[in-house]
Amino acid sequence: MSNNNKLTLIEKISYGSGDFASSIFWSLFSMFLLFFYTDVFGISAAAAGTMFLVTRLWDAVNDPLMGMLGDRTKTKWGKFRPYLLFIALPFAIIGILTFSTPDMSSSNKLIYAYVTYTLMMMVYTAINVPYASLLGVMTKDSKERTSLASFRFLGGFAGGLFVTATANSLIDYFSADANMETGYRNTVAIYAIVAAIFFIFTFLGTKERLDPEEVEKSSFKEDLQDLLRNKPWFIMLGATISILVCSSLKGNAILYYFKYYVGTQNVIFFGELEHGALSTAFMTSGQIASILGVILAIPVAGRIGKKNTFILSGLVCAFLSMLFFFIPNDQIVFMFLINQFIGMSSSIVFPLIWSIYGDISDYSEWKTGRRATGLIFSSSSMSQKLGWTIGGAISGWTLSAFGFIANEVQTDESIMGIRLMITFFAAAGALLSVAFMYYYPLSEKYISEIKEELEKNRIKTKSN
Repeated sequence: MSNNNKLTLIEKISYGSGDFASSIFWSLFSMFLLFFYTDVFGISAAAAGTMFLVTRLWDAVNDPLMGMLGDRTKTKWGKFRPYLLFIALPFAIIGILTFSTPDMSSSNKLIYAYVTYTLMMMVYTAINVPYASLLGVMTKDSKERTSLASFRFLGGFAGGLFVTATANSLIDYFSADANMETGYRNTVAIYAIVAAIFFIFTFLGTKERLDPEEVEKSSFKEDLQDLLRNKPWFIMLGATISILVCSSLKGNAILYYFKYYVGTQNVIFFGELEHGALSTAFMTSGQIASILGVILAIPVAGRIGKKNTFILSGLVCAFLSMLFFFIPNDQIVFMFLINQFIGMSSSIVFPLIWSIYGDISDYSEWKTGRRATGLIFSSSSMSQKLGWTIGGAISGWTLSAFGFIANEVQTDESIMGIRLMITFFAAAGALLSVAFMYYYPLSEKYISEIKEELEKNRIKTKSN
């Protein structure tokens, strides 16, 4: 493997393609899955929320195990890349099954949802933990990592944009001569094929540059003990979960918000638009704003630092989310405008998350003498799914607590629950992430000193 830490543009694009694939299903899960379960498959909101939480118990074990497995994988293609090749097809197949609707009783529907969703999270872990870990072995340069992470999230938000811009139209198209169940299944089948192709493209276009001899051999127990003593890791875990709870609550609420609160509205220059068209435009424009936020991540973090950028982003996102609550349902233009700034401010942090985990991996090696890249990055996948899961659970429970009944005219109370999800509850997640990041100890100067010392130690080790 090459020791060159500079990455080519093609390699960055190839790496970003992997998150394009992941984000297709991330967007489906964060914006469409709860709605699919309640309004299409016929599962209660409370049952769906509980399912999201219960299935994550296995992931608490599965994610770290996958990270440690990746650290110990040795093939001619490297440690992490092979998983992109061999898990792509199972990922696509199980994704289709998750959005399928077999004809069965209510209790069996819930069992089916538990099984398919659990399997989906397992294959998501099996392909995304190695994919995330790949960043840590492609380069040791912190700026290159931030650049690579930005390409990752450009790909990720492009994948999200692809889904938000096309999902409702595809579902309507495939439902025209059948039903919503067929519409969802066929739409997801298209997305699954695209995702598998992009994962394979990532495998083909990337390289692992960290030499095998730079990775110390250690036991699972030693790796886990190192992780549990890593204070920056715990802080980042909390911050990541919190900001993703914010994102999950907002994403889960959008379809409900437009279907049951906004409804059909007259929009200047466009005339009368139904809730489906409005929600599509809302999600799509939000994704575009998010891409702008990702682009801003490098210059902003370069000027004020990763920690300060994260904190500022969370504060702005929280303030604007609370402001969103007070927008009347007929003020579409103002609603969209505020959403652009929410999307832009919140998305700045996402490239930084992965870059910061790379720094935490270096810190762990400096403290312990062992580099457990896969385990460190698997925790990022775990925190991602925990945030999304907790947000999904809170969403389902909120709908149930406020009296939501699918496909019925909602009461004022249930409408209030939907509005709180997308505003004040989401803002609480953003503020909690700020509280965690306030205590994050790894400054740019500190990390630079750590990297210099690590490089000296590696040179000394090789010379011996």
